[in-house]
Amino acid sequence: MTERTTCVVVGGGPAGMVLGLLLARGGVEVTVLEKHGDFLRDFRGDTVHPTTLELLDELGLGERFAALPQSRLSAVAFPDSHGNQTVIGDLTRLKTRFPYIAMVPQWDLLDLLADAAAAEPTFTLRMDTEVTGLTRRGTRVSGVRYRTRDGVEGTMEADLVVAADGRWSLGRREAGLIPKEFSVPLDAWWLRLDREDTDGQLSIAPAMRRGEFAILIPRKGYYQIAYIGPKGTDAKLREQGIESFRDRLARIVPKVEGVVGSLGSMDDVKHLDVRLNRLHRWHTDGLLCIGDAAHAMSPIGGVGINLAVQDAVAAAVLLVEPLRRKRVTEADLAKVRRRRYLPTVLVQCLQRMMHRLIVKPVLEGRREGPPKPLTRLMRKVPRASFVPAYLIGIGFRPEHAPAWARRSSQR
Repeated sequence: MTERTTCVVVGGGPAGMVLGLLLARGGVEVTVLEKHGDFLRDFRGDTVHPTTLELLDELGLGERFAALPQSRLSAVAFPDSHGNQTVIGDLTRLKTRFPYIAMVPQWDLLDLLADAAAAEPTFTLRMDTEVTGLTRRGTRVSGVRYRTRDGVEGTMEADLVVAADGRWSLGRREAGLIPKEFSVPLDAWWLRLDREDTDGQLSIAPAMRRGEFAILIPRKGYYQIAYIGPKGTDAKLREQGIESFRDRLARIVPKVEGVVGSLGSMDDVKHLDVRLNRLHRWHTDGLLCIGDAAHAMSPIGGVGINLAVQDAVAAAVLLVEPLRRKRVTEADLAKVRRRRYLPTVLVQCLQRMMHRLIVKPVLEGRREGPPKPLTRLMRKVPRASFVPAYLIGIGFRPEHAPAWARRSSQR
């Protein structure tokens, strides 16, 4: 069975859904293919930064998003050796309508985007549909092959294929695009523990000891915790067992000692193989990579989802006219990379610097927190916390919804 659309987007994550919504509002026939049957997957990027909150508001989705269950974080703070918190990034200093990071389960955000896109007559979302390969006419990518959950196979021809299928992108691999990998000293293990909503924590709070590192993210009714450890140690951590891991968490974060028993087994601890890479060339004829398919980010700073969304906005703005004409050239695709490459490089350079100056010394047992000159500066000049807040919350090149995609706020 062969079908036809103007643009096929591979992957129903934040980048794919935002791109699909924007293109549909621009009058482009767009089909998003998502291999899962729903969006219910834990420990995806749940940090929605001020730039993305502004975008949602521009799209008329601000009130509906605000109604979702969420916690709002106004600061990034580091502890010192005495347990006192030093605010490194104060988001309340940002000149924006949304001076905070909203913590929302990613499936709620994706459901919201899917509902909004479903109102557009040119939008189609196909769940339980896994892309298995690319089709070509000569050297040009002309569409995708897919297989449904029921085993039905088919092809979908398109004027453009957008690979928004994550760091292990099949579309990228099939197109022969190979990212440059950067070494990283860490992996992350995600888990959740019960929390009293009255404990007052409103900031992302790393907890550090020599050789040990965890990040507490307050959520409604629970903590989302990232345990940060040396890269390549997942097998060793699991071999030591859940009792050892509970003791480790209680030692790093004494405030959770009373609830670590809720971790039943190491199956409750999800390993993230941290990658930091980027493509030099984001496209080939007929195919474009965006989001993690173009540049996998470290979880440090929680900026990956927001960069991916900004890629999607830039792609929609630059490609809507060529797609309306049903003629997308390589020169058109190159414009997306040209606009988004420098912000990507700058953020990755910042993450690599944080790996080198903060994460690696802690994991190697050489230090128990951020460099002392940094904490002294933030205590003496609190206004300096604006800079990290801006880099995390706004970024180097924020993107905004084009006029043709904007709507008045709706519930």
